[in-house]
Amino acid sequence: QVHLAESGGGLVQAGGSLRLSCVASGSIFSIDAMGWYRQAPGKQREMVAVITSGAYRNYADSVKGRFTISRDNAKNTVYLQMNSLNPEDTAVYYCNGKIRPMSGKFSVNDYWGQGTQVTVSS
Repeated sequence: QVHLAESGGGLVQAGGSLRLSCVASGSIFSIDAMGWYRQAPGKQREMVAVITSGAYRNYADSVKGRFTISRDNAKNTVYLQMNSLNPEDTAVYYCNGKIRPMSGKFSVNDYWGQGTQVTVSS
């Protein structure tokens, strides 16, 4: 069993910063990539940032230059530093892991956290 747990969401004023964290735990063989997605009310879930085990990073155009994704492989943890937040960043942020579990080392499965709310007031 693999579990992802997010933390760090909250309410912040426009122009402020937040840092999200996500820890992967359980029966993990390896982690290919971890990332952050978000879903605003009435909208589809969208990719925010992804980082691979080799530290390749990919960002949504809307967050480039403002958000930074990083990971600590030893701790199976991914972070999202969010700066210069604006009301359009308001959403539930979900952690995603592309993980090979011990029970199936040759297949990569998608795992999701429960989500953490980020609200940016104007």
